[in-house]
Amino acid sequence: MKKRSLWLITALMTVALLGVFVMQLYYIREAYALKSQLFEQEVSQALNAVVNKVQKRYAATHLYKKEDQLKEEREAELRDKAQILVEFKEQHKVKEERRKLEQQKKIIADLNMQDSVIRNTYLNPTIIPEQEYLSMASVENDKKSPLQVDMNFGVDKAGNVVTANVNQVYIPEKSQTFRVSTDKLPDSIRYLAFNPFTKKPLLITLPRVSPDMVSKFKIEDEMENQKFSRAFKDLLKDTVIIKTNSLNYLEDVAREMRQENVPMDERVPRDVLDTLIKTELLNRNIKLDYDFWVKMASKDSVVYRKVAQDSGVPDPANLHTVTLFSDDIFRDPGLLYVTFPKEDSLIFSNLSVTMASSAGLLLVLVFIFAYTIYTILKQKKISEMKTDFINNMTHEFKTPVATIMIASEALKDPEITEDKNRVKRLAGIIYDENVRLGNHIERVLSIARLEKKELKLEERLVDVNELILVVVDSMDLQLKKKGTDLKLDLGAKQPMILADELHLSNVIYNLIDNANKYSPGIPEIRIATRNTAKHLVIEVADAGIGMTTEETKRIFDQFYRVPTGNLHDVKGFGLGLNYVQDIIQQMEGKIKVHSEKDKGTVFEIILPLNRK
Repeated sequence: MKKRSLWLITALMTVALLGVFVMQLYYIREAYALKSQLFEQEVSQALNAVVNKVQKRYAATHLYKKEDQLKEEREAELRDKAQILVEFKEQHKVKEERRKLEQQKKIIADLNMQDSVIRNTYLNPTIIPEQEYLSMASVENDKKSPLQVDMNFGVDKAGNVVTANVNQVYIPEKSQTFRVSTDKLPDSIRYLAFNPFTKKPLLITLPRVSPDMVSKFKIEDEMENQKFSRAFKDLLKDTVIIKTNSLNYLEDVAREMRQENVPMDERVPRDVLDTLIKTELLNRNIKLDYDFWVKMASKDSVVYRKVAQDSGVPDPANLHTVTLFSDDIFRDPGLLYVTFPKEDSLIFSNLSVTMASSAGLLLVLVFIFAYTIYTILKQKKISEMKTDFINNMTHEFKTPVATIMIASEALKDPEITEDKNRVKRLAGIIYDENVRLGNHIERVLSIARLEKKELKLEERLVDVNELILVVVDSMDLQLKKKGTDLKLDLGAKQPMILADELHLSNVIYNLIDNANKYSPGIPEIRIATRNTAKHLVIEVADAGIGMTTEETKRIFDQFYRVPTGNLHDVKGFGLGLNYVQDIIQQMEGKIKVHSEKDKGTVFEIILPLNRK
């Protein structure tokens, strides 16, 4: 990809990202304005409800006051009415008792008159009490009866009754005189008397009250009861009438409410107003702290104020105002001011989900943008490194192929074929170049198998110290060609590890070959082994060109080659160290690099001693 195309894509993505960012800011601002408007409406509704309740409470206060006054007056009237009715009933009761007494006197007078007649007409009349009369009528026990019967019979020698005499004698339990008592008179009064002519006993019965007198008394009672009922109803109607001025109590209330000298704090007490505001706000789920104050509308004077603890100077934009008594034309209507010190925090808390989603979306877009740019740059760099790799590979493959071609053409020359030494030497060149070409191909194929996870290690116990000696011996000619100063410090006392001998030898070969190639002048290489508690450590150090910190972070990437400066004879595919890292990781080990520019590099391989 060309730089121009990359910059164009970057610019377009940046513009798109900024556009999304601006749209999100606009959306959040509109959401904030909408939430503020809704909050303003809820507060306005709450304050209007407070004003309505204040006005109703003020009117109700006067109504209750007047109602209490009327109630007291009515209770006094009812008490007076009840007293009059009680007195009237008492008077009626006294009159009735007197009338009953007069009737009883008339009954007694009539009985006395009849008693006189009986006593003058009959012999020895005696009043029989009701109980004794009942005893005489009883046959169960004749000995207890006050009426005794004496029978005398005369009998002749043959046993026949000749004479008979029967005598009845009334024996009262005690002597009785005629006394009349109103509570002891029975319904009927009985006399035992004797006929003045025949001398025979008689039973005389008199009713306690004569029928004429009963009819007369009944008529009197009915007339008195009707008279009492009519008088009681008339009295009840007279006492129910309410005072005429009590019916106009609403006009009195209105007149009291129009009084001009009633202070505002009496019309709207502070505690009552605070309670009403808090209640209405809670009904609308507003739980913020608030400040409020009441001022006179006609003049700039504060009646009272309630301020929260952490409130500062009120923001005029967050000030809510309402008139307390808007219909009052006689007195100052008063103004109620309410402000919320943390109104913005409430609105932002309501927008928390919206802002979080917007921020999350922007972060995702920024991440995608950055990752896309990073991927494009990485792919561009990989493309460049692949181009270098193809060029290097072409050069590396071209050299042995050209050598083989030259040697093959030389073998076609009859003069050369007759010289066996020259033929042998040309055949050796062809063989060496084929081996070189095969090593290049095998290296590329090994990297491909490592990427596909198809490379399987054939692990067995390997003596690392001996393996290093074998690799160094195989590179002897190559090292001597540059006059390399090689030092071995194989001090590991436990050199045996479980590893793939071939690939581990290739790892050591690559590290020694890089140390030899990237060292100007006479290379100085040191190879050392040592043990830690659980690991075997292999160090390959050189005094070559070294690397910067940025370069050390990338040397294990595929196709990456460290810039060699004025060393133009360094060849390679940029696959060696990537292969080294993959092999060491498959052996459950680690590789570290320590380098300093122009001072050399140290590669440290750490492999576990005991692998399960």
